[in-house]
Amino acid sequence: MVSKRRLPTSEDRGSLTEDASKARKQPLSKETKKSHVHNEVEENDSVFVKLLKTSGITLKTGESQNQLAVDQIVFQKKLFQTLRKHPSYPKIVEEFVSGLESYIEDQDSFRNCLLSCERLHDEEASMGTSYCKSLIKLLLGIDLLQPAIIKILFEKLPEFLFKNMNSDGLNMPRLIINQLKWLDRVVDSKDLTTKIMQLISIAPVYLQHDFVTSLPEILGDSQHADVGKELSDLLTENTLLTVPILDVLSSLRLEPKLLTKVRKLVMGKLSSVMLDDLPMIIKFILHSITATDALEVISELRENLDLQHCILPSWLQASQSKLKNKGQTSSSGNQENSGQDCVILLFDVIKSAVRYEKIVSEAWIKAIENTTSVSEHKQILDLAVLFIIYSTNTQTKKYIERVLRNKIRSGCFEEQLLQSTFYVHYMGILDYLDNMSPQQIRKLFYILSTLAFSKQHEASSHIQDDMHLVIRKQLSSTMFKYKLIGIIGAVTMAGIIAADRSRSSSLTPGRGDLSSEQCTQVTSLLQLVHSCSEQSPQASALYYDEFANLIQGRKLAPKVLEWAGQTIFNDFQDVFVVDICVVPEGDYPFPVKALYGLEDYDSCDGIAINLLPLLFSQDFVKDGGRLTSQESDQKLVSPLCLAPYFRLLRLCVDRQHNGNLEEIDGLLDCPIFLTDLEPGERLESMSVKERSFICSLIFLTLNWFREVVNAFCRQTLPEMKVKVLTRLKHIVELQQLLEKHLAVTPDYVPPLANFDLETSEVTPHTSAAVSAKIRIQGNLGGRKRKADGSKISSPDPLSKEDNSECDPAPSDRSPLEKEFRGKEEKTSVSLQNYHAFFRELDLEVFSILHCGLVAKFILDTEMHTEATEVVQLQPPELLFLLEDLAQKLENMLTPSVTRRFPFLKSKGNRNIGFSHLHQRSASEIAHSVVQLLSPMCNHLENIHNYFQCLTAKNHGVVDGPGIKGQEYHIMSSCYQRLLQILHGLFAWNGFFQPENTNLLYSALEVLTNRLKPGEPDQALEELLSQSFHYLQNFHLSIPSFQCALYLIRLLMVILEKSTAPTQNKGKIASLARQFLCRVWPSGEKEKSGIPNDQLEALLSIYLEHTDGVLKAIEEIAGVGVPELINSPKEASSSTFPTLTRHTFVIFFRVMMAELEKTVKGLQAGTAADSERIHEEKLLYWNMAVRDFSILINLIKVFDSRPVLHVCLKYGRLFVEAFLKQCMPLLDFSFRKHREDVLSLLETFQLNTRLLHHLCGHSKIHQDTKLTRHVPLLKKTLELLVCRVKAMLILNNCREAFWLGNLKNRDLQGEEIISQNSQESAADESEDDASSQVSKSKGTEDSGEDEASDGAKEQESDESDDD
Repeated sequence: MVSKRRLPTSEDRGSLTEDASKARKQPLSKETKKSHVHNEVEENDSVFVKLLKTSGITLKTGESQNQLAVDQIVFQKKLFQTLRKHPSYPKIVEEFVSGLESYIEDQDSFRNCLLSCERLHDEEASMGTSYCKSLIKLLLGIDLLQPAIIKILFEKLPEFLFKNMNSDGLNMPRLIINQLKWLDRVVDSKDLTTKIMQLISIAPVYLQHDFVTSLPEILGDSQHADVGKELSDLLTENTLLTVPILDVLSSLRLEPKLLTKVRKLVMGKLSSVMLDDLPMIIKFILHSITATDALEVISELRENLDLQHCILPSWLQASQSKLKNKGQTSSSGNQENSGQDCVILLFDVIKSAVRYEKIVSEAWIKAIENTTSVSEHKQILDLAVLFIIYSTNTQTKKYIERVLRNKIRSGCFEEQLLQSTFYVHYMGILDYLDNMSPQQIRKLFYILSTLAFSKQHEASSHIQDDMHLVIRKQLSSTMFKYKLIGIIGAVTMAGIIAADRSRSSSLTPGRGDLSSEQCTQVTSLLQLVHSCSEQSPQASALYYDEFANLIQGRKLAPKVLEWAGQTIFNDFQDVFVVDICVVPEGDYPFPVKALYGLEDYDSCDGIAINLLPLLFSQDFVKDGGRLTSQESDQKLVSPLCLAPYFRLLRLCVDRQHNGNLEEIDGLLDCPIFLTDLEPGERLESMSVKERSFICSLIFLTLNWFREVVNAFCRQTLPEMKVKVLTRLKHIVELQQLLEKHLAVTPDYVPPLANFDLETSEVTPHTSAAVSAKIRIQGNLGGRKRKADGSKISSPDPLSKEDNSECDPAPSDRSPLEKEFRGKEEKTSVSLQNYHAFFRELDLEVFSILHCGLVAKFILDTEMHTEATEVVQLQPPELLFLLEDLAQKLENMLTPSVTRRFPFLKSKGNRNIGFSHLHQRSASEIAHSVVQLLSPMCNHLENIHNYFQCLTAKNHGVVDGPGIKGQEYHIMSSCYQRLLQILHGLFAWNGFFQPENTNLLYSALEVLTNRLKPGEPDQALEELLSQSFHYLQNFHLSIPSFQCALYLIRLLMVILEKSTAPTQNKGKIASLARQFLCRVWPSGEKEKSGIPNDQLEALLSIYLEHTDGVLKAIEEIAGVGVPELINSPKEASSSTFPTLTRHTFVIFFRVMMAELEKTVKGLQAGTAADSERIHEEKLLYWNMAVRDFSILINLIKVFDSRPVLHVCLKYGRLFVEAFLKQCMPLLDFSFRKHREDVLSLLETFQLNTRLLHHLCGHSKIHQDTKLTRHVPLLKKTLELLVCRVKAMLILNNCREAFWLGNLKNRDLQGEEIISQNSQESAADESEDDASSQVSKSKGTEDSGEDEASDGAKEQESDESDDD
């Protein structure tokens, strides 16, 4: 019996070589020295020695290795042939074996035969093979000798079983067994198995372990079953061999019944086995699980596996061990460490099993979930396993979170256990702070602070000490990255300590108040943060923002609020506020003026924000100037902190006075010390430093106004509302001025406005592929970056154009009377690039959208009403708010995979300017937007009416008067942003969650009530239908293509939520077609017309939603394109005005893609289908091939590179779909519809010929983008030829097929002449048919249909590659 064995691996060879080399390093025994002279050749006349020497091995005595003069395989072959061809065969074999037996009676000779041989010539080493087998191993590789040699080895082995290791360091039994490993073939594997198992039964324990683990490397697959049974019996007799036996059983191919038997056996021993053996036992159990018994086995394993005594003590005592065990050592320590190592190995085994075996992880979760009784829970094990599965399997995270929450709520997982888990691991988590985002740092410190100050755990004070150490260390760092961690951690911890506990103690009022000690602790911590950050404006601003977020998000104790309010109010007033009558004097580069005041100050009791002097002082000191005596007495604070400090101040006042800001309302209308910001003629003459100074001044002013609007947006008094609207107007005007200054200051980087940055670098985004990254510094202005000289795409995923359309006209120009300036007069920058340098608007600001007409009462000196002025939200201010709201929704509600971000924009930069937003959940934000739906619908309807009136006034003329006016442009942008916001809201995937169903109803009811007010309790389908109808009505007034696309997508997301979308699906297709057939204003994008990606999206939507895709494609390709071909160069198709020569490639690509997608989804059908189904499918394929033919032939007219690329790509895909979906249909339709099938194939053959010509064209022009598609296309065309031939043979119509040589031609049909074709031109026929399907029977049967004909086309094509 012969079985094949795999070769030894490099590791096995290495171990054997190591053993051999170790032996050679040891001195010979005394017995060896007596037996042999040192290092001599063995010389005797025995057959054994002679045959070995003849075959290539010289036996040596002493320490030297036996020498091998030839290759190992050559030696075995020579010896085998010598024995086999010897005249006295087979007696010579017995003599040879007898000689070997006599030779190895000497122990040293036996040892040399077991060790590797030495190569006489180092030829094999030069070939990369340095390992040589031993003589015994070489002889075992000869089938004639193997049984006898195995018998000799097992007879010799007992001599060494109970002897100590030789003086030369070799373990002879192990060395003998190693000879049997990895044999290429085992002649009698059954006999070998019997011998080994007998040996295991008598060997000492330490050798039994080695012999058992060697079994998989010795035995053949055929013996696995027998060995498995014997090992399972041995397992019951000898528990000391449990681990090696289970290890071997895991490596053998055994029957499931045997594995189940062994698994049950070891499962019952779990409670009594040694902890060291547990990992291997668990590994065997988990690896023997099948899908049918997984839940049962895991449940039983949980019952029998008790780790409480192994894990719980270390978990509970870890936080106290340092104090209790200082200076103490005991023998139990080593045992505990050993036990913990075994537990770690055990969980590694479980982790490996749940990671790679889905059935194990699913069964374990199910077993935990099914356990309802608290007493049945293995809390330690279950919690640990849930954490392991959570960390290894991302698909089950939500499921595990739900199970864990349910178990905690039901009391199955005790609070003490959960707290102990965090106490053990919290210091490890703190080591990863460097890699966390600010939001993650907040969450971590919130959790740890909650645990540390809960007073429910005896080790909480140690955690407090550790956290204080970490925070102080980070605060003392000079690097902002680490100081940020310290600031966030300290403020978060202060918030936990200072939390208002008055509500939590309802029995005794005041019992939950903050103690004096706690109050001192909070104030000391905050003062520490303040002192550590005051030297860095950026760190100070971050501290103010974090403190403000703390006050806004949590209810703090009154004592802390009182201390903070008084301190902040005084500091802000001292640093940033001055009397208006005291105009700053100094050597300023520009005259200082009080601007943007909302009240007339006749006396000196007014105040102003001291902005310009502060900015100048900072820049002056930074540049090395000297301060005046007055300035040196004052504390120098960066104007960078103005907006953050005010935010902190107003939130503190708001909390203290329940939303009443009367104490600081003077800051809403007070002026700012600035200079004239309108550039005028002096702009070009300014120095770079002066321009940067003005830009920084405008940025800081804008951010001040944005925080002022944040503060006072919810005030209800009409006078306050008017002032807020005026500040909005100032923001819009300043943004326009800023664009003018930025246009001539290309190297300028603004002062920071957001400070909790995930990245240490930030710069204004440009459209350049690679932009200079500027390291953030605390100073203002003066930092350099690459020029902004171009525009970037809007955050709006549909927008590819400049957003300067959103910028209003100067205040002195009436939008109704003056024309909107052309693109050449616009500034070359967009403020969308600088989003990260503006303060974030709060969600509450958008309550301004509710404002209608606001009456402002102008009073005389005696406080009597002198006049009444009506103020309302104007289009520029409306657009400003809508732009910001749209960005917020895109950042929070739009899935990240669907967003488009500028190239090389880091993840950290994406969230800059949204930190306040991210502290709310998506559900909260969606709820806030739903509250704004009603006013947004009002604005939407007003804008709709505006464009309706404008269209009626212009009598429907697209480029009529007012179309290019600024007001038209702003109104169009407002329309677009409103639709974008509605789309962002209803596209939010959170509406599919059950907890948000009511919110969806509320949103749809708002839209429905615009059509049918006062109809409560309508069904969801009715609400969706009415909402769809309401939104659809706006299509008549859509002013731009971008708005049209947003409206279509908005209707689509409404349709997705319906259970019966068929009817409205057709409406979307009809609406999309109307937009494609509409003439759009040329002013939207003069150079390239409609943006390509938007046109592609709308055309795809049309073809995806229309009932007849093939008819729609035929209409565009068969009607619209010919109209385009026959029109003047700059004109368009009359049926489809969006189809121009510039947009043809977009139409062509979408039509080819949708055609391929449509036929690919068509089922091929079967011969068992009805005749009517066959006819319908055949008709459908006829239409598809006709459309394909029309599209393919268009490349003769439109032969640009992009068109040809589309043709090659989708042409191949269409042919592949034809092969897979259509050819099976033709197989069983040919006999009944012979003429139709032949006509279809003939038409398709003309198209494939044109594709072949396109391949030749691509090669001639050597266009790599085109030629990379050629090999696959040619292969597909060849498959088509063979498939058509097979179909005809199947239907006994072989005579209808004939094949000829296809000449290489270009797109115009001209033959491509290559060197090879020129030589054979005289012998070539002019026939250019490749694969002809003839309607005549047998007339062309010339015998050219042999299999080699398919290669003729390939040969003629290969000539083009020369």
